[in-house]
Amino acid sequence: QVHLVESGGGLVQAGGSLRLSCVASGLTFSSYPMGWFRQAPGKERAFVATINWSGTWTYYADSVKGRFTISRDNAKNTVYLQMNSLKPEDTAVYYCAARRYGAGTDQNEYDYWGQGTQVTVSS
Repeated sequence: QVHLVESGGGLVQAGGSLRLSCVASGLTFSSYPMGWFRQAPGKERAFVATINWSGTWTYYADSVKGRFTISRDNAKNTVYLQMNSLKPEDTAVYYCAARRYGAGTDQNEYDYWGQGTQVTVSS
């Protein structure tokens, strides 16, 4: 049984930083591209960042490019999202997800999802 467990969310002031972690179990983590998505209040879930299985390729939504960094540690079965220069519009529930074939932005192509972690950015 696959489990993805996010942590690291919380309340932070605008301009601050947070690092989200997502620990995976029940799958061969090093074989799975991973992604981060977020869902703001009243909005649909949206793509944030993705990383390939080896960590050598990443891709970001325009809204977070230059501020967020996705990375992974396959020895720890963990994917990270370093979030800097946070803005109130970054407030959302953040989800990590795993997909079998190729890193990408389409959430419909992700096979496994975590429960999410809340990030709140105050102005």
